Amino acid sequence: QVQLVESGGGLVQAGGSLRLSCTLSRPTFSNYAMGWFRQAPGKERGFVTTIRMSFGNAYYADSVKGRFTISRDSAKNTVYLHMNSLRPDDTAVYYCAASDRITPSTVSSGDGYDDWGEGTQVTVSS
Repeated sequence: QVQLVESGGGLVQAGGSLRLSCTLSRPTFSNYAMGWFRQAPGKERGFVTTIRMSFGNAYYADSVKGRFTISRDSAKNTVYLHMNSLRPDDTAVYYCAASDRITPSTVSSGDGYDDWGEGTQVTVSS
C-alpha cells in the first residue's frame, strides 16, 4: 500500500517558489523523521533536507541552505518543503522519505530511510 504521498511539484521560473507536501500513512515511532531527496537527470539521488517530527530539528544540504525550509505538522504526519529562489539546477524529481531509525550521522544517506514516495517533478526554467 502507498505509505508516502507527495504533491506540489510543477514548473516555475528561476527565482520563483514552490511548496511540496508529503503525508505518511503508517504508524510511527517517536524518533521518526521525514525528509526529501532529489534526483536530476543523469545524476544520483541526493539529500535535500530532513526534519525530526517530534523535536523539530532540521538538517539541510549545503546547496539549499538559506533557500529551502522544511516544516512539519506532526499531528497530520505531514512535512512541507518550501522552496524559494529556485534555480535551474534545482530541477529534479523530488522524493519524500521517512525513517524511524535516523541519526545525525545517517540523516543524509538514503540507506537510512525505509519508506519512499513515488516522486514529484520540479522543473525550474531559466
